[in-house]
Amino acid sequence: MHRPSRFEEFMNTKYPADKLFGLEGCEVLIPCLDTMIEQASERGGEMIFLGMSHRGRLNVMVNILGMPMEDVITLFNEQLLLPKAISGDANYHFGYTCQKRMPKTDKKMEIQIENNPSHVESVTPVVQGRTRAAQYVRNDIHGDRVMSIIIHGDSAFTGQGVVYETLQLAALPNYQLGGTIHVVINNQIGFTTDPWDSRSSPYCTDIAKVTNVPVFHVNADDPEAVMFVAGLAVEWRMKFHRDIIIDLVCYRRFGHNEADPPEYTHPAMCKKIAEHMPVYKLYADQLIKDKLVSEVQMMEEATKCRSLYCAAFEKAKFMNHLVKNPWPEEYEDDAMEKMRKRHVRMPDTGVNEGVLKRIGEVFSTMPAEIRVHKRLATTLLQRREMLNMRMVSWALAEAFAFGTLLREGVHVRLSGQDVERGTFSHRHHILHDQNGVHAPVSALSDVFPGQAEYVVCNSSLSEYAVLGFEYGYSLENMRSLICWEAQFGDFTNNAQCVLDQYISSGEKKWGLNSRIVLLLPHGNEGMGPEHSSARPERFLQGCLDDEEGCPSVGKLAKPHFPMHQLLDCNWQIVNCSTPANYFHVLHRQVMLPVRKPLIVFTPKSLLRLKEAESPIDDMLPGTQFQRVITDNSVANPAAVKRLLICSGRVYYDLAARRAKQGLQNKIAIIRVEQLSPFPYDLLWMELRKFPNAKIVWTQEEHKNMGPYFYVKPRLCTLLMRMDDPRHWDIGYAGRGAAAACGHNINHKQQLERFLTDAMII
Repeated sequence: MHRPSRFEEFMNTKYPADKLFGLEGCEVLIPCLDTMIEQASERGGEMIFLGMSHRGRLNVMVNILGMPMEDVITLFNEQLLLPKAISGDANYHFGYTCQKRMPKTDKKMEIQIENNPSHVESVTPVVQGRTRAAQYVRNDIHGDRVMSIIIHGDSAFTGQGVVYETLQLAALPNYQLGGTIHVVINNQIGFTTDPWDSRSSPYCTDIAKVTNVPVFHVNADDPEAVMFVAGLAVEWRMKFHRDIIIDLVCYRRFGHNEADPPEYTHPAMCKKIAEHMPVYKLYADQLIKDKLVSEVQMMEEATKCRSLYCAAFEKAKFMNHLVKNPWPEEYEDDAMEKMRKRHVRMPDTGVNEGVLKRIGEVFSTMPAEIRVHKRLATTLLQRREMLNMRMVSWALAEAFAFGTLLREGVHVRLSGQDVERGTFSHRHHILHDQNGVHAPVSALSDVFPGQAEYVVCNSSLSEYAVLGFEYGYSLENMRSLICWEAQFGDFTNNAQCVLDQYISSGEKKWGLNSRIVLLLPHGNEGMGPEHSSARPERFLQGCLDDEEGCPSVGKLAKPHFPMHQLLDCNWQIVNCSTPANYFHVLHRQVMLPVRKPLIVFTPKSLLRLKEAESPIDDMLPGTQFQRVITDNSVANPAAVKRLLICSGRVYYDLAARRAKQGLQNKIAIIRVEQLSPFPYDLLWMELRKFPNAKIVWTQEEHKNMGPYFYVKPRLCTLLMRMDDPRHWDIGYAGRGAAAACGHNINHKQQLERFLTDAMII
């Protein structure tokens, strides 16, 4: 009890004006965690993932994970130097990893506390996903060796819906971990909110009744009772492989942070707390009274703690780097420079035709042991006919990408709502017996001997928790393709916190890199406001590139330009218009030497559009992802009067209207398949090819949505670099501004208007 108490005392003395989010009032958390980790080691545990918000985090990192005290102090020093690739975060948000030898078992225990933002419960599903991935990597089927402990606050546990969403994942086959220990630091108050204003239930843990999770309410001023419950929780988890909750009923000696006076709103409570003796003093007095220790021993222990902290403080005065960085070594300046020199060209992602045909044959064959639905039988037959014609649909292209990676030993996991069949009934990766006799068959689980494992799983009806889970999974299992698909791209905003705080910014804040892929069905097709847009404008706004940052023309011609763009970006955003490009971008995601999230706006109506099929030749060796698709139908580029630049499915509307009006020689249409990083180099070549054409950006989204406000300034900058006067006159053809998509009647009228506008020469 001395260590956590003296830590808080020391930090408050040295940094009275800083936000520390100390543990005063619940110092018993440290011996509680220590007991659980020791007990887990005794029962065969080898790895523990910790998730917690800011309260007590620094204390846990020092006294549980063994972070050097001088590193904690250096984080508060103004002379701290961060790598150029890391922007950093608040001191109480960083994660940390340690290898700890347990004194009783003499075994090593790896403990990792996850980075987290101030969105306190958002880390809960991330920790769970990372734990599940670590169990998979170690073939820990029942979760005997890898487990998670998550520390919550009382108000957050009841108020944040992601807690409920995550608890509901606990028993689902492809999300279960063999049980999690949840510890609630029950301050009996929120920021300034009383319990009767923050919940409708008697206890802050009553949400656990939904899933029948046992709860132990324990007085945090009774250390021995807390230790007993901590050991019992580990025993329960290891024996029954189910969740369990410890409600540590405590108090908060200071305000939400040390600089925030709680007396404003709770004068009576503050007065009682000020008069209340700290737990370490209560327990010390009891031990002295029982003659188990002497007062001299207590004073010596306190002096020892203070001396250690003071020595670390003096040492840190001369430090501008951490002893052990919380980010990976690859983000150090020297390592980043070496990577830029080493990785030059984008990889070819084409595959031998025999491999593709093998995947296609399995994917289009009815399993002998089950009777499939008659409409699915027709779908399988159509797939086989397409293969014979050497053409590829979107479903086949995805199967090719997954099957190829599985053959190469890459674990593939696809999750989300209804992904087994696919929202639009196009995928059918799980085939069900219409007689109800045999178990469902996974279409891609047995394509090649010795292939990696393929997991496709319908999730609960949750975006926030499931996307957080998959993001965490992708962090731990790095040589894998982890995909999350939204039922419609419109619903992704239910997980906006995960997008903003983790996927788009996690690498820059904490050095966490992820290959996660988001598949977001997108397209204005008259389905109404909630089934039309994955909001590409929001993703593009989250890109860290500068609209005025176009390199010189000389640099654009360098072969390493696209790879260096990827090294510098925070995520990739693509809007594929062909199955071949979809195949390549999925395959490329694993083959790239850098790990960056990938956002894919996927089609709906194009899934069955004949014109949107790809020849299998576009996927053979020597081919790769096309960031821009040129218009090869134009015989004389110099005669083109109008150059339409677009992205995604709108291309097919534009091409059909152009053909109808016989304007193939006067209007060219090029497709930007990779929106970010912006393909300056390829567009430079395209714009030079059509020197006499008026440049018009065309999109199906409303003007205040879609890529328009991202693309236009970058096109302007590129044209200025080229000394091309057309940068003053970039046109727009598309829908006007709107708050949301409207009725199908409005949709058709708007479509007709902007297609007409696009064809004006």
